[in-house]
Amino acid sequence: MIVVVPVTPPREGLVLSSLVEQSPLSAAEAVSLYETTVADVLWAVASSGGDLLVNYRDADTLPDGHADGDPEAEVRALVLDALGEDAEVRFERQVGSSRAARVGNTVTHLLEREGANSVGVLEPTAPLVARTEIDGAAMSLRRYDVVLGPAERGGTYFTGFSESIDFTDAYATPELSTLAQQAADDGRGVGFAPMLPTVATPTGLQATVARLAAQQAADRPGAEATAALVDDLGIGVGADGELERE
Repeated sequence: MIVVVPVTPPREGLVLSSLVEQSPLSAAEAVSLYETTVADVLWAVASSGGDLLVNYRDADTLPDGHADGDPEAEVRALVLDALGEDAEVRFERQVGSSRAARVGNTVTHLLEREGANSVGVLEPTAPLVARTEIDGAAMSLRRYDVVLGPAERGGTYFTGFSESIDFTDAYATPELSTLAQQAADDGRGVGFAPMLPTVATPTGLQATVARLAAQQAADRPGAEATAALVDDLGIGVGADGELERE
């Protein structure tokens, strides 16, 4: 399976911006969190049986106000800092005016033009993902045409394809059920990966922080980069279930 990780340049106001408005994190801390989650996701892919492809956003796909500088260089620096300068990583730019278009273009190209057996799109904001989930999804794609990894609030952290679908509006909210319905409408068999939260929403960040605390208590390490940053920032989940600074 080719594992596509879509990465956005780590800039304030561009990544995890909803957390700045709805959590104790500052804009700079949100960028740091994004960088650590990207690192953990990349490490998980590198340790799996999948082939990593980093799909970066360039000036043509970035919103107004963020199309300056060298976004490709920023993404390459982030990836190589995580994996090491000697890491062999394939980089491809994203093409399309929406998330659905960008994912659809990438998946369709890899399946139909390059003849890949299967393609998985793994969100860079799911630091709890591990080799087990990635390799398990690859196995499921031998049985199902489409495999979906549910995240919080009806979202997805993983979408896998051994056959393409019509991606028009396929990521409309709630994307989990929208993707499943579109796949069914296209005659594709649908399977599911285990559920994992992302840090893209306050709810997902709460679940991630709580899981990291549980893993630490059980002496079962994982998502090391994100866990270290959470500890450094003193982020926890309070008795009311809300994020707080310790």
